Amino acid sequence: MSQLKDRLLDILFPPRCAFCRKLLRRGESGMCAKCEASLPYTPESYLDGADFVEACAAPLFYEGDVRDALLRYKFNGVTAYAGVFGRLVAGCIRERLAGRYDLISWVPLSSERLRERGYDQAMLIAMAAALELDDVAVETLRKVVNVAPQSGTGSAEQRRANISGAFECADEELVRGRRILLIDDIITTGATVSECARVLGLAGAESVVCAAVARGRP
Repeated sequence: MSQLKDRLLDILFPPRCAFCRKLLRRGESGMCAKCEASLPYTPESYLDGADFVEACAAPLFYEGDVRDALLRYKFNGVTAYAGVFGRLVAGCIRERLAGRYDLISWVPLSSERLRERGYDQAMLIAMAAALELDDVAVETLRKVVNVAPQSGTGSAEQRRANISGAFECADEELVRGRRILLIDDIITTGATVSECARVLGLAGAESVVCAAVARGRP
């Protein structure tokens, strides 16, 4: 019955590639073979850090079709992309961050932004990635101040000032002594994940690493 339902849905709403939006062929899931081979992947060993963050990893650079796909996902309600984004992030975590975390979490939205958008894009990616990793994602942070969007704030210094004080730890007992993996959709200057890591560190986290779908080029 479920297979029949899936076939009917594919006929009524044929699945498209998250990146180029072309119809997917049989056997393709989330993205087409052409995009899978040609996306702007970061080098396999590419890791960097940020303030209070030991390592940041992302499978893709934030440009071209990757940028367009993430903007559709984030602002146009295309939540179906969370699955393919989660698979990409999970693969990157296996390759670059294995053994460096005890707990998977995400960079949360404020309650105001969540009401406006209807979903937390980083939470969906974190849950999809955790599922791929046979793990679960848990809440460790709350965003208690609805600051202006980081994308329109300006320089790295301005972004750090904008996000300062915006987060609080959701459960200090859960965090204390643990190595936290934070997942977000996009990392550009790293100001947001740095502030999250600072708050987690003050709550007793042993260390913080982070992963995202895409990051800006150095």
